[in-house]
Amino acid sequence: MGKYENLAKEIVRNVGGKENVSSLTHCITRLRFKLKEESLAKDDVIKNMDGVVTVMKSGGQYQVVIGNHVPEVYAEVMPLLGLEEDSADKADETPSGNLFNRAIDIISGIFQPILGIMAACGMVKGLNALFVALGWYPETCGGYLVLNAIGDGLFHFLPLFLGYTAAKKFRLKPMIGLVIGAIMCYPTVQAGTLSAGGQVLYTLFSGTMFESAVYTDFFGIPMIAMDYTGTVIPVIFVVYFASKCEKFFNKFIPDLVKFFFVPMLTLLVSIPAGFLLIGPLATFGSTLIAQGVMTVRNFSPMLAGALVGLTWQILVIFGLHWGFIPVYINNIMTNGYDNVMMPFFACTFATSAVVLAIFFKTKNRQLKEMALPNFISGIFGVTEPAIYGILLPLKKPFIISCIAGCIGGGFYGAFNFRKFMMGGMGIFEFPAMIEPDGGMGNLIVALAGVAITMVIAFAATMIFYKDDKKTAEETATGDRRAEGGSVEAEGESETDREGKKAEKRAALLHQTQLYSPLRGRVLKLESLKDDAFASGVLGKGVGIWPEEGNVYAPADGVVSVLFPTLHAIGFSTDEGVELLIHIGLDTVQLNGEGFQARVAQGDRVKKGQLLVSFDMAFIEEKGYCLETPVLVTNSDDYLEVVETAAEHVAQGDVLLKVLK
Repeated sequence: MGKYENLAKEIVRNVGGKENVSSLTHCITRLRFKLKEESLAKDDVIKNMDGVVTVMKSGGQYQVVIGNHVPEVYAEVMPLLGLEEDSADKADETPSGNLFNRAIDIISGIFQPILGIMAACGMVKGLNALFVALGWYPETCGGYLVLNAIGDGLFHFLPLFLGYTAAKKFRLKPMIGLVIGAIMCYPTVQAGTLSAGGQVLYTLFSGTMFESAVYTDFFGIPMIAMDYTGTVIPVIFVVYFASKCEKFFNKFIPDLVKFFFVPMLTLLVSIPAGFLLIGPLATFGSTLIAQGVMTVRNFSPMLAGALVGLTWQILVIFGLHWGFIPVYINNIMTNGYDNVMMPFFACTFATSAVVLAIFFKTKNRQLKEMALPNFISGIFGVTEPAIYGILLPLKKPFIISCIAGCIGGGFYGAFNFRKFMMGGMGIFEFPAMIEPDGGMGNLIVALAGVAITMVIAFAATMIFYKDDKKTAEETATGDRRAEGGSVEAEGESETDREGKKAEKRAALLHQTQLYSPLRGRVLKLESLKDDAFASGVLGKGVGIWPEEGNVYAPADGVVSVLFPTLHAIGFSTDEGVELLIHIGLDTVQLNGEGFQARVAQGDRVKKGQLLVSFDMAFIEEKGYCLETPVLVTNSDDYLEVVETAAEHVAQGDVLLKVLK
């Protein structure tokens, strides 16, 4: 029996059995299921299993967070499902979820299988560059050439690997996808080769950013010269088109000759279309993406870096960081470096420093035992165990790590921190930060950012974190029981304890009333469809299903935050209660469409003053849920947040009572 066999059996049974599983992949810390009926999975049972950190639902996937030993659990689960490795990550014939979820699922399905080997090759390439910079051996020696081939081979022929994984995701025969990637890397069709061996026939799009030389044609049709080796986006789109061609030809080609005619016709149609149209358009799109993100970043490098650092761990929680992986890879392949997404590097060390501080600060033995290995894991770049196992349950440390990541990200943005090659995680990323000419200035910025982030995160945790009362009492009780004593043996009777409870209740005299900012149906927080809100990690409160499209001030106070997308308002009452009103779920994707601000950030407002208007019909038409969380985000500063018992509230009714 394998070490994780029992855990694997329990997971399979509680996700609804193997009949309910369409496919399964895994990343660094998570099993990523595609379930036929997600409602059949028993979330609470799985979350409470020994060996499972938590359960997340995102990007159309049912994610069981395991931790560093996820490959071993995956190896035990796969035979129970009866799935082949090659078919494990195929998408269902009918895509599920909204467009955003499907996009995240496609991106993760294509890139997950090669990220590990990309990190490994990148580490070899980075270390090779480091050793040359240190003078250990010259670039001209055979050892350098071999190590460089190990580190560079995958990235040079990246279309082959992406062709294979994209084919599996789009349900094209994987070998056809591999052949498409190989054809796109074929030397004689690359722009560099064509330009070296021929004269320019003419130039298309002269005077624009898309200016392209034409050296040859395809039976009279001009073929724009492009270099496809090392690219990301073109091969994915060509493979997608090929998958549609294969499906079409399968319908009409007789079974007797399908074996070779379908692949032949698929290649004969998709490859010319790829070189003549899809490849150039995808390359132009890659250039636009790279220039677009650079334009945004150049507006305020420090602010852009701070935003990445602040939000990265939140994206990781829901698995949404996969949506930014192509941007990161595309920047490196197009510009030779990435300085847009790299501020997330600070978050790894922010998490690690917070966990290390908890190790020194907590008196809880179980928490201490968890903290040290999670610190080591975080230093090596794997932070999910620490986030799910320690920071999120404790809440305040998670907020501290986000703030420290924000500060570190801002530092990196301000100093144009870059990564020049793919590969490595955590401390193993440092060699990839050495400048191509061997300069160490960028590496010094990397080390300085890590030091700043870790010092801030560690110090803030030591100052602001303390074991909550429940944890402290459980620890003290456990210590006394371990010594053979009991609570009653300390001399406290049942009457004493009841008297203390009465005193505590009598002390709850000061309360702040918060009035409903909306008219609508009241929802229990735990019933909300977004796990981050439902878990209470972002604060205590309720949800409201609105019946009109207006949000009003719940008390006298200040609009502390008005998000640029207008989907969420941060509000600070005059008595110090911090509120978040989040209009709908995932409505940030609307980029402000359907919303209209009636106040500005920093405005002082009176109770009942109109803050934001929103178009309910438009939001629902776009496929977004109207559930609106109303949360006390600093609820840890209060004894209790009591929600209304009413099932329906009018604007201005008492919604929450905050007790001191």
